[in-house]
Amino acid sequence: MKRKHNPTLTPNARALRKAMTPQEKQLWYGFLWGYPIPILRQKVIDRFIVDFFCSKARLVIEIDGSQHDRKQGVAHDFERTQYLQGYGLTVLRFANTAVDADYENVCNTIDKVIGQLLRTEKNSNPDLLP
Repeated sequence: MKRKHNPTLTPNARALRKAMTPQEKQLWYGFLWGYPIPILRQKVIDRFIVDFFCSKARLVIEIDGSQHDRKQGVAHDFERTQYLQGYGLTVLRFANTAVDADYENVCNTIDKVIGQLLRTEKNSNPDLLP
């Protein structure tokens, strides 16, 4: 399934880049910004803005605050994940508390998942790339 471009969300994505949470900033400036393959922050994918996106690995990384623990947040995240997976994307979610308490493990997990995804054949289909 090809992703539709949604330019109406671009201003929101730009604003979110300027207003990242402390955990997003820590992950971005401490790990993702210098990662050996490009990772984008606050990337528009169809009707959503994802926290981080690695096109080459087809990976979405989300950093979730406490609002995601509520019933409505859990349901929204499930729908969002299912939708993004429909594009052939993998979605990794970490709670803010995980970034705060176990930052090294979060970074190691991201690195490991990217490595695994880059070795799979699903990433060789350019028609699926958003």
